[in-house]
Amino acid sequence: MHDGLTDADLAAHLAEVAGRILLEVRRSGLFSGKALGKAGDQTANQFLVHALREQRPDDGILSEEERDNFERLAHARVWIVDPVDGTREYGEERTDWAVHVALAVDGVPRHGAVGLPGLGIVLRSDQPTPLPPANQPLRMVVSRTRPAAEAVAVARALGAELVPMGSAGAKAMAVVRGEADIYLHTGGQFEWDSCAPVAVALAHGLHCSRVDGAALSYNQSDTYMPDLLICRQELADKVLVEVARFGS
Repeated sequence: MHDGLTDADLAAHLAEVAGRILLEVRRSGLFSGKALGKAGDQTANQFLVHALREQRPDDGILSEEERDNFERLAHARVWIVDPVDGTREYGEERTDWAVHVALAVDGVPRHGAVGLPGLGIVLRSDQPTPLPPANQPLRMVVSRTRPAAEAVAVARALGAELVPMGSAGAKAMAVVRGEADIYLHTGGQFEWDSCAPVAVALAHGLHCSRVDGAALSYNQSDTYMPDLLICRQELADKVLVEVARFGS
């Protein structure tokens, strides 16, 4: 039993164990294609939701794979999870998929862990590491299948290289790990896509906001989030100016 875990320890432990479960489901060889993604999503979700209800029975839960229970809106503390962020990448046996576990308190990402099971690592909000120097030239992570026009335009204006990558969590953690400098997303997401990555990114001293510079707020009645910017602090103003210029 893991009684007495702190919120940060619980988030990291859940992300790590869910990642191992997902790898075992994939290694079983019993599923392929969309069936593998569905089996992984549902199995990891059951583990995460049941564990959270056992360990934090008084908190709310919002999960991509769980029917939304609006009772969460009455809670100050809400766990926001994405059992498999990047189902396609998981099913294709790539490494750019993630497990997200976050705790939002009064709408603010307080604790978070992002597991990258394909790489065997979990990044935590309570264990930040120094950011490596910025890349030269700058590097911007974008969708590997449909890079947004705004991101392409901003990258061009900043002289940044485009780095195609899968899931939102993998992209955000690429900035945390220094593999990239900017993650700009304008194609729409949901709270579970970014809550844990934002918690980790903020703890590492990165800028996190909407693309108009507004703060990110979680545990809302409408969980849709139109856009997101995660980048190095020294680049934030430049990126926001270029995004505004593109939209004008």
